[in-house]
Amino acid sequence: MTITSYRIACSRDIPAMSAIRLAVVENQLRDPARITPKMYADYLGALGRGWVCERSGVIAGFAYASRDDGSIWALFVDPAHEGSGIGKQLLALATGYLFEQGHAKVVLSTGPGTRADRFYTAQGWRRSHGDGAAEAFFTLDRPSHAASQKAEVTPCSHSSGAA
Repeated sequence: MTITSYRIACSRDIPAMSAIRLAVVENQLRDPARITPKMYADYLGALGRGWVCERSGVIAGFAYASRDDGSIWALFVDPAHEGSGIGKQLLALATGYLFEQGHAKVVLSTGPGTRADRFYTAQGWRRSHGDGAAEAFFTLDRPSHAASQKAEVTPCSHSSGAA
């Protein structure tokens, strides 16, 4: 039986998150060195918050929210775990956090014509540009009603490594 849980990301998760980021088939980085371990670490508290999804103890996906500009900095799921609802739940955690921080809207960008592009559209995000652009930009307005149910999130446990 696969046990799926969500928790706040911590520094010991950075290697696994980076491996997932580099394993994706779409939205690949032209220069993998562009996203540094320090950037991952900065979004663990100083610039925002990150979450991971663990499936049977292995990190299967992660998301980061940028507190200052109300954006989703990253949302990636290990290709082996795609289609299992992880991305949708991580996105809900990140947007919920940003709305709790007072943002009236959340923004993000992704490659046009990708599965991510179709995913955000299917989740109700508003696409803000036409076809042919280098990036697809999306906006999600704060819901006027109570937020949908989110998974229980646990803090990063320091028992299996440094935070």
